[in-house]
Amino acid sequence: MSTIRYSCEQLERFCCDAFEKFGFTKEQAAQITDVLLLADMYGITSHGTHRLVRYRNSIKRGSVHVDAKPEVVFETPISAVIDGHHGMGQLTSIFAMNMAIEKAKKVGMSFVTVRNSNHFGIAGYYTKMACDQGLMAIASTNTESLMVHTNSKQPLLGTNPIAMAMPAEPYPFWFDAATTVVSRGKLEVCNKIGKPLEEEWAVDENGAVCTDAARVLNCFINEVGTGGILPVGGSTEEMGSHKGYGFAMMAELLTAITSGGLTSNHHRKRVEGQGSGTCHAFIVIDPAIFGDPQEMKDHLSTLLRELREAQRANPDVPIYTHGEKEILSYEDKKKNGLELNVTTVAEMVEICNLLGMDSVEYLGDVDVSEAKLFSYEKKK
Repeated sequence: MSTIRYSCEQLERFCCDAFEKFGFTKEQAAQITDVLLLADMYGITSHGTHRLVRYRNSIKRGSVHVDAKPEVVFETPISAVIDGHHGMGQLTSIFAMNMAIEKAKKVGMSFVTVRNSNHFGIAGYYTKMACDQGLMAIASTNTESLMVHTNSKQPLLGTNPIAMAMPAEPYPFWFDAATTVVSRGKLEVCNKIGKPLEEEWAVDENGAVCTDAARVLNCFINEVGTGGILPVGGSTEEMGSHKGYGFAMMAELLTAITSGGLTSNHHRKRVEGQGSGTCHAFIVIDPAIFGDPQEMKDHLSTLLRELREAQRANPDVPIYTHGEKEILSYEDKKKNGLELNVTTVAEMVEICNLLGMDSVEYLGDVDVSEAKLFSYEKKK
């Protein structure tokens, strides 16, 4: 499937204007757009502009409450619980992480948790907010139930990503990963471009390993009740499936259990007028509570350098540390622009039509006839 290249500025303008048309303020639209575009710039295409159709659907059915304001419902000097009131996940999460950063700067560390939110983009966006200010951070979210845990064919846990970041030179340590083998967004991207799933990524409604992205996605969309994405480690304990299962449970403890919110298996799936009930967690630590922050930064920088300079299994294949590829991708895309698959562009054209925006002005006179449009809404 072909791709179409756009500059970062073009996509930023489109997204900002679209979110304003959806009812967000200019500042809010810019914040949501920044989260999406960082994902694209970092090469995490499953969570960038590809997600626009998901947000369109959520706003349209009222699952995202555009006018919602996050409310602090419990607070101590080092912690807080925030009710997102079903607002846009990015806006609630930026509010929560800013609070966590402020508390950590005052008392050394903090833990802020959120309930009644929605999809918040990449978890690593929020750890980067703290890392850019010299702090160490962890962020996590639960999601709708998508994971078939070890020995099950029924999805009860989410893809439940966990992210962590800490300052270092020349690249910070920046890790962000789902606790499933892949995220739902990766399945959606494969479906768009007509690429089969890898073995051991997902199972169908019968619990059998399945490489058909549309079939697995339909298990979620039509709420079949079985079928889903495998945990990190795959389908068997011998390969370590229980580890991904356990990591997903850790995310539930950090997010839903501490916030008093919905666990993944009780998320509201595409219910008119109701938010999903997604929960988040943001933990920030000021390295100064352990000593000299610069010494720790230098110590981590040395470890990361030693990892990159280790003897290679293949001399032609470089060794990367977490966050390095993302920064290299960012620099490349800032200079050369981003390539979007034609189906994502077709979805953007549909959004233009829905919002009364001139698609040619924003996206050019593009040919999207080969687009493989797919409904992410439950069949009625």
